Amino acid sequence: MRTNTIAQNMPLIGRNGMSRRRKTEIMWGLIFVAPVVLGILIFMSFPMLYGIYISFFKWSIIGKNPAFIGLNNYIKLFNDPYFLQAFRNTATYVTGIIIFCVPISLLLASLFNRKMPFVETLKIAYYLPVITMMVAVAMVWRWVLSTEYGLLNYFLGFLGIKKISWLTDPMWAMPGLIVMSIWKGVGFNMVLFIAGLKNIPTMYYEAADIDGATGFRKFFRITLPLLSPTTFFILLTTVIHSFQIFAQALILFKGPGGGGEETGAGPDNACNTLVLYLYNNAFKWQSAGYATAQAFLLFIILIIFTIVQMQLQKRWVHYE
Repeated sequence: MRTNTIAQNMPLIGRNGMSRRRKTEIMWGLIFVAPVVLGILIFMSFPMLYGIYISFFKWSIIGKNPAFIGLNNYIKLFNDPYFLQAFRNTATYVTGIIIFCVPISLLLASLFNRKMPFVETLKIAYYLPVITMMVAVAMVWRWVLSTEYGLLNYFLGFLGIKKISWLTDPMWAMPGLIVMSIWKGVGFNMVLFIAGLKNIPTMYYEAADIDGATGFRKFFRITLPLLSPTTFFILLTTVIHSFQIFAQALILFKGPGGGGEETGAGPDNACNTLVLYLYNNAFKWQSAGYATAQAFLLFIILIIFTIVQMQLQKRWVHYE
């Protein structure tokens, strides 16, 4: 009787050794996953693969059929002074964001991670630019950076500094773009750092207090090492996002009052970034094949950077 009961409760085994229940679970799993997988294949994988295919053609999107030219688009990239300038501009922008935005975010997170009046209100105030539309932010900063009536030049005047042509001077266009981007994105990194700081056990700080460690020593010996996973994530995502800068430059400099009225690249192409140059090639100058070659090269650059960072993080990132 006991043997029959056990046999009845056992799942039925198919010829391939898999129970019917397991087969049913797999079937329903595939049904629920299928829409997401199809969406990725149709709207992401296929366009990416087709873009790589088009990069070997000369194509103007509309009109003539694509003409196969092999590697000519890629060869042209390394002989194009505007592309090389766009790469240098993008590297300068990424460097500026890393040097200033990440430390400022950490400083704000350390400040707001303690009890102080109106701390929640201040957090919200610093995070609001993150969720504000880029068009609105860029239009406001066009007024802030204006040479004649800009708010920034108004405050610099109190320090005895002459008016700076942020939007029309090639030397100051990129710093102005970096300042605006820091104001826009510092709140996002600040929230991530605050989350990382709250995950650090307080017992380490209590032990350091017993040993008489100073705040400076606790920050560099406890906070930074234990915050390294969060720092690594922020550095990686910030660099990837910064390499794709587009809307900031286009809106800030294009049109009346901007330094690059036609292309949005700033005065003397001082803010011509990789994605902005890609956009102009594809939709302004009708060189879609050349633009997709630029996009694929940018993809390769980001992949290489990510692989290098994943290897280097083993030396300085400390996981619990």
